[in-house]
Amino acid sequence: MGGDFGPQVTIPASLSCLAKNPDLNLILVGDEAKLKEMFSSEIARYSNRIRIIHASQIVEMDESPQKALKNKKDSSMRVAINLVREGKADACVSAGNTGALMATARFVLKMIPGVERPAIISTMPSIFGHTYMLDLGGNVDCTANQLYQFAIMGEEVVKALEGIDAPKVGLLNIGEEDVKGNEQVKSASKLLESSSLNYIGYVEGNSINAGATEVDLIVTDGFVGNVALKSIEGAAKMIGDKLRASFTDSLISKLCGLCAYPVLKKFKASIDPRMYNGASFIGLRGLVIKSHGGADEIAFETAIHLAEIEAKHDVARKISDKIEQALMGQEAGS
Repeated sequence: MGGDFGPQVTIPASLSCLAKNPDLNLILVGDEAKLKEMFSSEIARYSNRIRIIHASQIVEMDESPQKALKNKKDSSMRVAINLVREGKADACVSAGNTGALMATARFVLKMIPGVERPAIISTMPSIFGHTYMLDLGGNVDCTANQLYQFAIMGEEVVKALEGIDAPKVGLLNIGEEDVKGNEQVKSASKLLESSSLNYIGYVEGNSINAGATEVDLIVTDGFVGNVALKSIEGAAKMIGDKLRASFTDSLISKLCGLCAYPVLKKFKASIDPRMYNGASFIGLRGLVIKSHGGADEIAFETAIHLAEIEAKHDVARKISDKIEQALMGQEAGS
């Protein structure tokens, strides 16, 4: 029921996923009467693989996480996460209020033992494929040990989604030299150097879009990560607007644009943010995927597909096992 468009986007995207994947089963959580009124025949077509669980409340997009936790115990968001906790669903996908989703997920699912903070991880388009990055806004201030844990958890996500045995892990910094960075980053780097991760050292902001040839996973705190994410989104929009304006400001430009259309179409597809929609909340005892609130059908479908892959690879359990190993290693070394 969440996001900017609610069921008008989430339900068609869900139906499209069911059509493409015969092994997928979906639970729609929300206002049952409204969903049936809007999509009764479409939902009936997949009656053996789709069911509706009624929720009487909706968390508004501008609602505070505290208010949602206290007053919206029968919200679609809360009920969906309850299903994950109860083992009735393998993952929850929501386009709703990010703060409320994180707070509810943390309250209901609890943290993996040993994990200090949950983190938000997603992909960034790059020259060669894409780069994973965390944290993207879940934690403004982070200790060195929390950055170290983010790296451990992020590595498991990259392994599962990309099939890479030893992802290259970099720590975001203002320079690659050892003397650069604040104390948290320097201390985190020492922890990573002594870990079993394939740690390649410091990387700068221009590595975010460099791709897998340079780094697979970039670790930073939520403040820097969110600023970087929004900056990249803004730059991509600016480039798109500038190109559009340049190819439409005169007749000659329009003719040139027509000739370049196949190239421009391919370029647009390579950086289409809808293909990178879906951020994972990791560090929790269950899978929760956050879709962009303004996602269209294609973008929301991407988020559902991400949840499918993480569920199939049992990412939450693998993160738990890896954290337990890391804690044992720290105890043995102390």
